[in-house]
Amino acid sequence: MWKQFLSKLPRRSSASGDSGHCSSGAGIQRTSSCGSIPPGRPPASAIRRMSSAVFPSSVVAGIEPLVSFKDVPSSEKQSLFVSKLSLCCVVFDFSDPDRSSVEKDIKRQALLDLIEFVESTNARFSEAAVVACSRMCAVNLFRAFPASCRSGGSSGVGECDEDEPMFDTGWCHLHLVYELLLKFIGSSSLDAKIGKKHFDHSFIVKLLDLLHSEDPRERDCVKNILHRVYGKFMVHRPFIRRAASNVFYQFVFETDRHNGIAELLEVFGSVISGFALPLKEEHKTFLWRVLVPLHKPKSLGAYLQQLTYCVTQFIEKDPELASPVIIGLLRYWPITNCQKEVMFLSEIEEILEATSQAEFQKCMAPLFRRIAHCITSAHFQVTCPNKSYLVTVAVCIFSIPSAIWNQIHSILLVPTACIINLISLVVSLEKKSRL
Repeated sequence: MWKQFLSKLPRRSSASGDSGHCSSGAGIQRTSSCGSIPPGRPPASAIRRMSSAVFPSSVVAGIEPLVSFKDVPSSEKQSLFVSKLSLCCVVFDFSDPDRSSVEKDIKRQALLDLIEFVESTNARFSEAAVVACSRMCAVNLFRAFPASCRSGGSSGVGECDEDEPMFDTGWCHLHLVYELLLKFIGSSSLDAKIGKKHFDHSFIVKLLDLLHSEDPRERDCVKNILHRVYGKFMVHRPFIRRAASNVFYQFVFETDRHNGIAELLEVFGSVISGFALPLKEEHKTFLWRVLVPLHKPKSLGAYLQQLTYCVTQFIEKDPELASPVIIGLLRYWPITNCQKEVMFLSEIEEILEATSQAEFQKCMAPLFRRIAHCITSAHFQVTCPNKSYLVTVAVCIFSIPSAIWNQIHSILLVPTACIINLISLVVSLEKKSRL
């Protein structure tokens, strides 16, 4: 009768040297006793022998990690949470899908249990739980990526989109770790004062390094977690901005290769939209020294959409930034790359839509000179010779159907005093039509 009573209590591993074997075995036996063994699954004794070698006693110290959260009292759930996190610190090699398949399934189920617990708990996470979660995520996620000639930035404009994405073979575990980290940081049960100590600057830098991954699913997960970290830990916000700026600097001025520029810019799109007015000089410096130079790399097409959004967010917050941005774009104008020229012109179109007449006048002369040069360039063709000159200019400049372009707005932006600049465009078009 005492045996029946004791069997219902969660068992703790002893501090003796042979506790590792008993710990793993007891946990698995307890799990299998809660329900029938699935068809084709080895018996508990076989699982115990295999898993005891994979999950040593130092990993599963404390309460048995394979016990269900439903089978322990509330006072023990934090300890079970830490124990399951320790078990998940074992990293498997997925190059051989048949190797350690049982242990891989055990870890996967433990990760699912952890995610479910984080979603459902209302109790504050202890500092031990925060430390264990940070450690487990670091062990599983932070790793060196192999050098690849297919890294973003090494190819020409647009070529990077043609490559087939490379997927990580261990994604079945990785995506669960990412999901757990995302939910853990976003949980109301995580005290930000405790979390900021263990999800620190070192953790953030290594998280940014994960954007080098060639797996687009992983980069998307990292992007979402960066969003969550930036929103949760306000004290880390200046550091995140500086660390991200360093990533951009290295990409633009040193390596010219990085896979996660688009994702990092997407994070900053949300960050910029939250900037308070008036804009701080630090934020304007980010625009001049980071966003404008990002137009220089050959792989602009891989992140143009996100970059344009960031730039226009700045201009919408401070319209006086429009003319300096346009002049900055003219400084990085691609003289010999017609495909990149179309991208620049497309971005200028969006910038002009948010530009006031006063700001337009400041940059009008150099902008018209550049447009005139584009029209007379050997790489530029007049696509609609039978239409009026102004409509033709709009079509050539913005490479979109003329019906989409608000021709009236483009004409109203040009005051009477600037007709001479329009004449230079007309003359250029006329010369081009005679060739």
